[in-house]
Amino acid sequence: MPKSRSSLLTRRGLVAAGGALGLVAALTACGGSDSAKDGSDGKGTGAAASGPWSFKDDLGKEPLTAKSTPKNIVAFTGTAAALYDYGVTVKGVFGPTRTADGKPDVQAGSMDISKVEILGNVYDEFNVEKYAALQPDLLVTNTWDGTYWYVPEASKDKILKLAPAAAIGVGGDVTMDKALARTAVLAKSLGADLNAKKAVDTKARFEAASAKLREATKANPGIKVLVGSGSADLFYVSTPATSADLKYFQSLGVEFVTPEKTDEGGFFESLSWENAGKYKADVVLLDNRTGTLQPEELKAKPTWAEMPAVKAGQITPRVTEPIYSYEKCAQIVEELTKSIQSAKKVS
Repeated sequence: MPKSRSSLLTRRGLVAAGGALGLVAALTACGGSDSAKDGSDGKGTGAAASGPWSFKDDLGKEPLTAKSTPKNIVAFTGTAAALYDYGVTVKGVFGPTRTADGKPDVQAGSMDISKVEILGNVYDEFNVEKYAALQPDLLVTNTWDGTYWYVPEASKDKILKLAPAAAIGVGGDVTMDKALARTAVLAKSLGADLNAKKAVDTKARFEAASAKLREATKANPGIKVLVGSGSADLFYVSTPATSADLKYFQSLGVEFVTPEKTDEGGFFESLSWENAGKYKADVVLLDNRTGTLQPEELKAKPTWAEMPAVKAGQITPRVTEPIYSYEKCAQIVEELTKSIQSAKKVS
């Protein structure tokens, strides 16, 4: 699971949520209740504008159902961005959305953030009163470890009483292609047309990009990739075993550095900057999220500068929390392919 941005030291969201938020009003206007497995392969047109709605998410034992397709949708920013790429818009978002200078966060994707209510912009921040005022029909997010990503633990019960919640798995045994397929099925249930030209073309682009990555790893074998993230005091080396994107890249032949020991749920190894060079690699995939140290800032870290991949200039941004639309994931795979194709063995 990716780290929370509010605290680089607590990292990937397994911390308890901070201060409880008050909830003043009523638990009405929940457009539906519990759930149903959408066993669809994602083909076909979008859901009808009226009539019963159902969706089996990746957390609930029973399908989520409603009398009609949810319209007042609130979502984790990255999930909202994925739905946006399918033509499904949301009323509100929670999670990194706007940077300190007012620009869209990387996780906002192509969304116009001026047209959504931002309920929380950092980890553990979720304005329950504003959420209630939106009269939500559905809350949508991802799940890495069986919890609702970016839904604060302290106010979770209040939030989940206001509307049904759907979560798409992006960790554990899930791979990127599976998370993409599940997100597409969710989008379809909310009205997206998966037979639209853009939907068909972007899926084909992702599949072609994946094939090219497989070809690149065969053509340039032995390239070791380290997945890293920097904070002021620590350098984190991620394992490919627990993230949907890395597991998928590994299935296409990418060779990752695997840390010897992991902490906080088995997602990464925390290294002091004195020991940041513990693992040698030919390419560094560097966490690109707001709040993590980027190459210009990392120049102040001597051990970073001494890494073979850094000396060779073989650093590629890692989209640590992908936007699970075929459009955005195709871009990620294409960038990684370029890195593998041009990489030289330096470790």
